[in-house]
Amino acid sequence: MTNTTIFNHLTTSYNRLSYTHNYIFGFEYKGVIYKATATSEVLPFVLCLDKASRGAGYALRFKPNMAQKLVLLAGAEVLCSKAFFEAEVASSKYNAGEIFEKMVTEGFGQKWEKDNIPFTEAGDVEVDGVAYQIKFQKATFINEKQLARLLG
Repeated sequence: MTNTTIFNHLTTSYNRLSYTHNYIFGFEYKGVIYKATATSEVLPFVLCLDKASRGAGYALRFKPNMAQKLVLLAGAEVLCSKAFFEAEVASSKYNAGEIFEKMVTEGFGQKWEKDNIPFTEAGDVEVDGVAYQIKFQKATFINEKQLARLLG
């Protein structure tokens, strides 16, 4: 299998299994943390294929390069400065992805709680009846081992 075939398989399968096709992506650009809202149509343009950890094959990740950040910037909003964000992460027991999710959720006037609800069952936040998955840069969407387990 070529990398393109694996990438397409992971992207298509993830999309088929996902509870929602709406996303809020977080990324740093020039010292600013942005949040960009998008639908699954953007996934092939902003995700990449990477090696998964612990022998789980390949992983589908959100690790935007400069060109991918520019694609997302078109519809992005400023969330906060990179310095403020890093201070929030440093003073918390949560990682950057969780802090981003917390800031976005609270930005919608909702209470955030860390959960482990699978992407197949719910989004991370619901706004005006629309569920969104929230992903911060370096986030893994799925790996080959997880996909094989889900497809049984």
